[in-house]
Amino acid sequence: MQKLRVVIVSPALADANNGNWQTARRWQHLLQPHFARIVRQWPDDQALTTPDDVLLALHARRSADAVAAWHAQRGPKGLGLALTGTDLYRDISHDAQAQQSVALAHSLVVLNPLGTRQVPPQHQTKTRVIVQSTASRQTLRKTTRHLRVVMVGHLRDEKDPLTLMTAARLLPADCGILIDHIGAPLDTALGQAAQATQAQCPHYRWLGALPHRQTLQRIQRAHLLVHTSRMEGGAHVLMEAICSGTPVLASRIDGNMGLLGEDYEGVFEPGDAQGLAERLLACREPKSGPTLVAHLQHQCALRAPLFEPQAERAALHRWVQDLWTL
Repeated sequence: MQKLRVVIVSPALADANNGNWQTARRWQHLLQPHFARIVRQWPDDQALTTPDDVLLALHARRSADAVAAWHAQRGPKGLGLALTGTDLYRDISHDAQAQQSVALAHSLVVLNPLGTRQVPPQHQTKTRVIVQSTASRQTLRKTTRHLRVVMVGHLRDEKDPLTLMTAARLLPADCGILIDHIGAPLDTALGQAAQATQAQCPHYRWLGALPHRQTLQRIQRAHLLVHTSRMEGGAHVLMEAICSGTPVLASRIDGNMGLLGEDYEGVFEPGDAQGLAERLLACREPKSGPTLVAHLQHQCALRAPLFEPQAERAALHRWVQDLWTL
């Protein structure tokens, strides 16, 4: 195998600790033995001294300058673009920069099998699916005293944290459900809402941003992971939960259903706090709870093989090779 120089353009680096960064860092590792580096902007100083062979851009709108700069110098050869949730479900329908990135790229990647529905018809033939991956983790012992629920995601509108907060307010204080909410307050108003919910609901706790390792441990110890997003390209936290033996309650959007399967039963409509609260209570009911949680766990276990790192590694290497041999 010829070792290539691959540059991954990510609008977020390690300090953001978000999905784009996690994807970029994982790809950097999976692409070995190719030399891969992560940058926020291209061209950078290294590109001026040692030419890159392939550019993989995350986010059509936020990486638009890098995509345009590469195309101006090299044309489409070596130019790949991965479409995020905000790309697929918002930006490419109306944002000129995002639309230009899609047009310029030689190849497009979506991160869930249903994501291709949103790609404009004229670009369907250059689109492929690469499902992200995560390592399987031990299922840690879960308490029998209460139902432990965790939600992971920085507080911003796309993640719709207000649905979780509203659901928490709808739950009876003595229902035996404890909710941990992990995420930095990227939106000040949402951070204030989390503080207010925590003050008024003793069963809801906002933990702010946590290191990834601590977050994973909380996922492993939870009975359920809740995911309320309005738009997702393919949320890595869903895979982390599934591969930790923790089933999921998720909003019924393509970015979630593409990973969970369209027949997955642990779903509620986007923004439906009442529906989420009802699902949580159903999971806690002494008669139906163990059966429902066990059923969701079984459904999640059937999806876990889709998220094997070797599958993502192979797909990434094929993508890079195809981009290079154009």
